[in-house]
Formats: sequence, structure tokens, C-alpha cells
Amino acid sequence: MRRTGQRGMTLVELIVAFTIMALLTTMAVPLARYKVRRDRERELRYALREMRTAIDKYKDLADTGQLPPTEVTVDSDGYPVSLDILVEGVKLSGTVDKKVRLLRRIPKDPLTNTFDWGKRSTRDDPKSVSWGGQNVFDVFTRSIEKAGDGTPYAEW
Repeated sequence: MRRTGQRGMTLVELIVAFTIMALLTTMAVPLARYKVRRDRERELRYALREMRTAIDKYKDLADTGQLPPTEVTVDSDGYPVSLDILVEGVKLSGTVDKKVRLLRRIPKDPLTNTFDWGKRSTRDDPKSVSWGGQNVFDVFTRSIEKAGDGTPYAEW
């Protein structure tokens, strides 16, 4: 007795459909990983540029004499002593209460998911991963991962 009007898929059709879906999924996963990696790299570049610009602005203020002598120490060479100074703001010389904030906040490192950035002072070796503590001349990520071209993210 044959039933008419019933519709459905045979086992072969289900296997073929499942195989096609699995093939498409295996092709999509590497593309998704690549996109996530590119997004994190873009965020890292933006965060580094933002902090380095703030450090340069601080140095410019120190070099033009707009910072009082209490803000610029002999060891600092005109660079900020810490990143927190850029967020808290610095008083300009000749003003009573005017503070200039160079950073709204310290950005989160997209590779390590922390606010802990590597720092270099003017007296540190350029390839050093430890901070001398005199000033903040440069920042870098503490991630040990490498970019697609083989360069470590810490060297960006």
C-alpha cells in the first residue's frame, strides 16, 4: 500500500545536503578567524596611535615650556612619568586650575584583553621588554603572538 501526497527527503538527499553544509562551514571558519584577527589588529593600531599621540603632545608641551617645572623632572626628559598622568591631566604653567587631559582613558589591549601595556623609557634598549621607569617614551602590547607577516605584535 503506497501513500500518496506525502513529501519528504530520502536518506541519500539528507546525506548530500549535510555534506554540502559541512563543506561550506569548513570554508567559512578560516574566513571568520581571519576577520577577527584583522579586527584585533586594527584595534591595536588605533590604541597604539592614540597613546603615542598623547605622549607626543605631552613632550611638545614640555619642550615649549607650557608645563610647570614640577611636572617635568630631570629623569623624565620631557616625557610623562606614567600613562596615568595623560588621563588625569597636567596643569599648564601660568594657569591656576586649568588641566589638559591628553587621553580620555587608557585603552584596552585587544590582544591581551588587559589595560597592562608594555612601556619603554628613553634610556631603555629599543628591543627591551622591561621598563626602566624613568619615563614613558613608547608603549607596546605584551602579547607574544605574531602578525600574518611574521612580525611580533610587540614590535608594532
